[in-house]
Amino acid sequence: MADGSDDLLGFVASMGGERALRVEENLGEGYVRLRVAEAERRQAKHDVRCVEDVVIEMLRNARDAGARHIYVATTREGDLRSLVMIDDGSGIPEDMQDRIFEARVTSKLESVHMDRWGVHGRGMALFSVRENAVSAAVASSGVGLGSSIKVVTDATQLSERRDQSTWPSVGVDEDGVQSCVRGPHNIIRTCCDFALEERGTCEVYLGSPAEIAATARMRAASSVDGADLLFIDSLSELPVLERLKVAADASELLGVCRSLGLEMSERTAHRIVAGQIKPLRSVLSRLTHKAEPAERREVDLRRDRRGLKISRDDAEEFSRIMERSFSYVAKRYYLSLSAEPKVKVSPHRITVTFDLDESD
Repeated sequence: MADGSDDLLGFVASMGGERALRVEENLGEGYVRLRVAEAERRQAKHDVRCVEDVVIEMLRNARDAGARHIYVATTREGDLRSLVMIDDGSGIPEDMQDRIFEARVTSKLESVHMDRWGVHGRGMALFSVRENAVSAAVASSGVGLGSSIKVVTDATQLSERRDQSTWPSVGVDEDGVQSCVRGPHNIIRTCCDFALEERGTCEVYLGSPAEIAATARMRAASSVDGADLLFIDSLSELPVLERLKVAADASELLGVCRSLGLEMSERTAHRIVAGQIKPLRSVLSRLTHKAEPAERREVDLRRDRRGLKISRDDAEEFSRIMERSFSYVAKRYYLSLSAEPKVKVSPHRITVTFDLDESD
């Protein structure tokens, strides 16, 4: 064997038609140039590494579509997680509702949005979501009507944090501004981080399909009245959120919910119409309502002579600094934290513990 290229060509050919299409050029010495589609597929797999990544990509997508209100409904049955995101943004034309999940398809031709989560606007977010999900599709949308997008993931294929019920707490920065979210890196915290970052731009609501339907039904601003409805052939002509508001009875509400990807029983629809399911507060409202003002503790100098003492506020700020610094290692070794770093102070030692996510 002179250079191994013949063996490589034979190997590529033996992979069969589908695998061979992944290679654009054999470069010899064991190297190949991947086709663009294969390179994109591999990048997409890396972009989304857990369910929480799916949530943030969908939230950013809704924000960039001009949404002022975003409703996130989520449930899990067995290993399958369902996510339905409904917004009042600009909507998606019917002929684009499948193509938006293709690589490099974007409506942001003239701009790329840079935020705390990186670059957004490459046309890769929804492609990455679909590549990592069991299914991802537009349930309902239209130009100027907002959107409802449903994604189903498999926990055995795409991990998620074990604790999906704990709400985080919010802290304040050195200027006294609420900006620091602490708690498990779950779906709830993802929504809280986003809501805090985008406060004043859009509101986020998070709950079960029934809670989201009840909340949107109460809070959605309707631009039509009873007289206008006489001239509407189908509720599908209305913005997606208004359909929930104007549904006349439980049967009609159930049909609207299912058309938006919100699965529930007829009994649950009756409970919503009867007002038996309490509407949700926004994520930001719930987060900041729980927050307590930071308190400055006076230092007892006589007591502190016995050993090192650090105030609670300073320990929490040090933990946040350590969490940011951890990203240096995380990016290189594909690691993620299951909780914020723990800072333990003893008379002559400061110990910082980083608990890694078990999936890493």
